[in-house]
Amino acid sequence: MSDHTRSLYEDRWIGNTFHYTGMGQRGDQDLNFMQNKTLAESRHNGVDVHLFEVFEPGRYTYMGRVELAGEPYQERQPDADGNPRQVWVFPLRVVDAAAPVAIPAELINKRQEEKEKQARRLDEQELRRRIQFSRPEAASRKVTTTTYERNPYVAEYARRRANGRCQLCHQPAPFLNPDGEPFLEVHHIVWLSRGGEDTINNTVALCPNCHRKMHILDLAADRERLRREIKG
Repeated sequence: MSDHTRSLYEDRWIGNTFHYTGMGQRGDQDLNFMQNKTLAESRHNGVDVHLFEVFEPGRYTYMGRVELAGEPYQERQPDADGNPRQVWVFPLRVVDAAAPVAIPAELINKRQEEKEKQARRLDEQELRRRIQFSRPEAASRKVTTTTYERNPYVAEYARRRANGRCQLCHQPAPFLNPDGEPFLEVHHIVWLSRGGEDTINNTVALCPNCHRKMHILDLAADRERLRREIKG
């Protein structure tokens, strides 16, 4: 079980291999301790190993039966008291499947945002200390996303209506695209994922900065401002 909502450990996918941290919350971990020993010997002890991941409290995602993809190895991680210690990490791969189960991108993004919020609350000394435990390679995993096929005629109309200026900050487009046209990004005032319509009355053209602002803050005042802008 890898509970990403409250786990002390830095479990992570790198490609199709899940690097699972062993048991033991304080001090150096022992390879012969409880389930660490069972997992280390799972190639020949007859015990089947099944992996579940938790991204939301109380919801368990079954990833499948797994087996050791290589020898367990040690790395430094903080313990429950924040002290440096050696842990055992077990590289696991899913059996009888071409790839691990893909998780909705929204869940991964939400987890990343929560970790970034936690990082912002740390003072500089603690931040530097945490960096010392970080691995150089980035975690990666398969995710699923929902893609909306936007009407190209509506998008082109929105860009032409903006006439080279962001419809929120009213500044000129920051640069020209390879065709020599002002670069503006199309945005739906009410997002398509929230039931917004793909129409000219819900579509505006924004500079990249304002577009990012709308997706991060999505302020009601800005939405109203954009509605007034396209109504003229």
